[in-house]
Amino acid sequence: MRHADLLAQIPLFQALTDNDREALARSMVERHFDRGQVVFAKGDAGVSMYVVLSGAVQIFLPSESAEVPRVVLKDVGFGEYFGELALFDDKARSASVEATEDSVLLELTREDLSEHLTKSKGAALAILSDMAAKLRETNELLGQRAAKDVVKEIEENLTWGQRLADKVAELNGSWAFILFLLFISCGWALLNSPALLPKPFDEYPFQFYNLFLAVLVSLQGPLIVMSQNRQSLKDRKQAETDFRVNLKNELGIETLLRELGVFRGETTKRLEYLERLARNERIRAELPNKADPTQPGAAPGAPWTADTNEARLAEGTVESSK
Repeated sequence: MRHADLLAQIPLFQALTDNDREALARSMVERHFDRGQVVFAKGDAGVSMYVVLSGAVQIFLPSESAEVPRVVLKDVGFGEYFGELALFDDKARSASVEATEDSVLLELTREDLSEHLTKSKGAALAILSDMAAKLRETNELLGQRAAKDVVKEIEENLTWGQRLADKVAELNGSWAFILFLLFISCGWALLNSPALLPKPFDEYPFQFYNLFLAVLVSLQGPLIVMSQNRQSLKDRKQAETDFRVNLKNELGIETLLRELGVFRGETTKRLEYLERLARNERIRAELPNKADPTQPGAAPGAPWTADTNEARLAEGTVESSK
């Protein structure tokens, strides 16, 4: 596939003209990565974005220890892109990327994009519009709660046929259904016995009743499978919700730990400052207000100046800072 056609499938560049996409495609460079090779790590300087031309990569948050598994954010395949934020700021990478297969990536650097945007104002406005739409989507996502009852949402949107399938599956897995079949079978056999009716309408071996059971089983099978598929859908949605909740909690805990670290650092500085002030006050209380050599107890011949007390206080401050 041509690089320009691949860019046309990316929402970030869909609003560009064909000439703009052709110009950007010519400036992109192919990068080859082996399986297990790191494309970039969290904290690296971000200078470019990548588009998957072949293979697949995984975006994840690395763990601090080998015992804790890393947090997988997304698996990126053919035609998808990542690292686009590096085109607009000089901040470090917020996640790590590793090739899960032998992959070929198209790299677009910030310098090439900036050079092209200076020549095409329409391209700049198109990219800004797409980024603004993503920002609105992110704000809406952050404003919503990650925890929600997905099972209740699915059940509220079920059709009458789906509800019927769930009821049938629920009934078939109960003792009430088993007892009902036993009762019907015994009643049918008694009703069609020659001792009760001279001419039974379905005598032994009860062919009509066997046909009825066969039809019942043939109808029950698809309904039960439909209910099982819907239960699998509920489990997947519940797992996705649990993942989002856990990811949001983990990111919140990391933010809280950073804030606690900053708070502890500021508290330590304030305590050290208060300790120095208390030590200075203690030294000032131990010193006389005026050191007059003529007063009793003064050392004979000891020179005195008005800065003697301040000098001793300064010495105490230096010692406390050490």
